[in-house]
Amino acid sequence: MGLMFKAFFSGLTRNFLDVFRGRNLWWHALMIGLTYVLVVSGVDWKYFEATREAFLQSISLPAAIIGFFAPIIIPVGMYIAAEIRKDTHLMQAAVAAGQAVILGSVVSSLYKAFTGRMQPEFYTHLSNVDISHVFQFGFLRHGIFWGWPSSHTTIAFAMSAVLIYIYRKNRFIVLAAGLYAVSIGLGVSVSIHWLSDFVAGAILGTLIGTVVGARALGNR
Repeated sequence: MGLMFKAFFSGLTRNFLDVFRGRNLWWHALMIGLTYVLVVSGVDWKYFEATREAFLQSISLPAAIIGFFAPIIIPVGMYIAAEIRKDTHLMQAAVAAGQAVILGSVVSSLYKAFTGRMQPEFYTHLSNVDISHVFQFGFLRHGIFWGWPSSHTTIAFAMSAVLIYIYRKNRFIVLAAGLYAVSIGLGVSVSIHWLSDFVAGAILGTLIGTVVGARALGNR
């Protein structure tokens, strides 16, 4: 057990560094560039105004709740099942999913700590004040709970991407993981986050999941 946890955290450190290494930096540049375009073009604000309706708001709360608990329940459940069944492949996938969740939370929180983006007014059906462009650059000027990129989305896409990578021949897992990630991201994009927070989180999460998945299968 001790060796497994040592390997888990050792792999976590290597994967964290790999997320910011070499060609992977282009994916960070892409999410920053797309965010800039969505903000300055006004798309973020127009999306916010277009999604202030009751039905869309009704799906946002479940997405936030599921997006918080599922990344805890799924890797832990996989780990327990792997222990019971003595399934080394499932154990490998559980460890990778856990690493992806942790990295998704850590990396997105690091970005938030330095960008300090203001969140949309969730309880305001139609605001006349466009705050989609407000970033408070610095350190912890707006905490790490709100902001850019969306942690819910980053974590959902990171966990889903690693499962898709590992189980890419299983159509059911690929479809279920993909739908889960998109539903969480879209859900929070109509409530506590801007559209660009979702887009950036999807890119960052997919990058993290791919990095973790590749190492789990020994491709790097």
